[in-house]
Amino acid sequence: MLTELRVRDLATIADVTLHLGPGLNVLTGETGAGKSMLVDALALLLGERAASGSVRPGAGKAITEGAFEGIDGPTRRAVEALGLDVEDGRVVVRREVSSEGRSRAWVNGSPTTAAVLTQLGALLVDLHGQHETQSLLHADAQRDILDSFAHAEADRSAVAEAHHALATLRAEEATLASKRDEVRRRADYLRHVVGEVDRARLKPGEDETLQIEARRLSQAGALAEQAQRIADALEGEGGNALGALGAADRALTGLEKVDPACAAWREMLDAGYANLSELARLAGAYAEEVQEDPERLAEVEQRRDLIFRLNQKYGATVEAVLATRAQSAAELDLLDTADVDLKALAARRAAADGALRAAAEALSMRRREAADRLARGVNRLLPQLGLTGGKLSVALAALPEPAVHGQESVVFNVQLNVGLEAKPLARVASGGELSRLMLALKVVLVRHDAIATLVFDEVDQGIGGEVGAQVGAALVEVAERHQVLVITHLPQIAARADQHLVVSKEARGGIATSDVEAIHGEDRVAEIARMLGDTEGEAARRHAQALLRKEGKVRR
Repeated sequence: MLTELRVRDLATIADVTLHLGPGLNVLTGETGAGKSMLVDALALLLGERAASGSVRPGAGKAITEGAFEGIDGPTRRAVEALGLDVEDGRVVVRREVSSEGRSRAWVNGSPTTAAVLTQLGALLVDLHGQHETQSLLHADAQRDILDSFAHAEADRSAVAEAHHALATLRAEEATLASKRDEVRRRADYLRHVVGEVDRARLKPGEDETLQIEARRLSQAGALAEQAQRIADALEGEGGNALGALGAADRALTGLEKVDPACAAWREMLDAGYANLSELARLAGAYAEEVQEDPERLAEVEQRRDLIFRLNQKYGATVEAVLATRAQSAAELDLLDTADVDLKALAARRAAADGALRAAAEALSMRRREAADRLARGVNRLLPQLGLTGGKLSVALAALPEPAVHGQESVVFNVQLNVGLEAKPLARVASGGELSRLMLALKVVLVRHDAIATLVFDEVDQGIGGEVGAQVGAALVEVAERHQVLVITHLPQIAARADQHLVVSKEARGGIATSDVEAIHGEDRVAEIARMLGDTEGEAARRHAQALLRKEGKVRR
């Protein structure tokens, strides 16, 4: 619940802190004192669009800050799903609006966005104020109210899961059919690719091997000549390197006899002799092996031309060409399997469609049964709340096919006066009527609503007397399970409050300034008397005391 709301430099508010408790909290005060401004501050805190004109004259920014405590269970999990931390069941929200209109927000000290605040606010506070901001007007909210009343959470989840499963199969089926049709259009080309590459009998790495062979064949004479020069330099008559190593060997033998330390050179000399001997053998063999072979060169070049043409069509390397061939073959294989796979998918889709329709029908049955009960429960309360001719009905309009939320739309229709046609709620209700309709719904739904804090503005618009007392009784019933904050001008409601806050306004430093004070005892008697229309008369005071005693808020 909301335990503290602090507002600074917002319109007429300089610096006000509201300490709120469980049960029924009321805000009263003279017209124009700034009561609704506090509700606006709360709306701003919970994601409402910020306006620069709301900043108090002379201030650089307006600040609203609220502390919510006791956040646990499903609400806590939903808050954490937004990426926000809940510290010991507590969330502190702060919003700043600069005089230029810029807005910043934090949750438990971490920066966040207005969009996240809106989602957070929907979890923590149900705010019923101005007509255009009330959730009851939205089709999604009406559907959620009916489903909550019907205990249809499991049925809704089943429909959503079945809808997702069907959508997945439909997408898979459409993708496969599209691929099959595309392969059919390209089948001749794909068969040509596979046939052409298969006829070439390519081997991985063949292009590089042929390139090396072509260079050898095209320069065979020069290569043989160079290799023979190496062989001759090592052991030929003109420059016998191996003969020189033999002379070195004999000289080293003489050295070893005189100085045994020179024996360490023997290993290097022997290794050099062995290496040069092997090099001479290899060079001689290479010179004999490399032969000019015009026929083989022509074959190699012809093969390279074939590979070059395939490279231009299907890939830069032999490996890429082979990969293109494999892909083409795989696509052709799809033609052999797609129809069978599509039949299997169609069967699965039909089964999934049946499962969705069955789940949607189960949800519809719950909704139909609950719609009548919900309407009857609300309609019993409406006359007591000043809507004598009011009548709520819940219309379920079938959709062309089941959607993720079921197979029908949910619309609340209302008839506000006898003889008038029932119309969708959003088109006929004023702010006060809408608040009382919401109050009636909250009384009926009190055991189902998970939102801890409910705020009502304008709930008593245009009513008084016994109807006002009935509205107060309804608010008390809701406040038994929720924290309720009400802005009211009716003493019948104010007298029932567990906590009574008074908003006053006076000029301060030449600027109108609103203050809030929690009142008790004689101060509360005086405020109730003022609301009764007489701040000085003893009769009004006695009436105020009687109201408070009736509600058990003062001792006799």
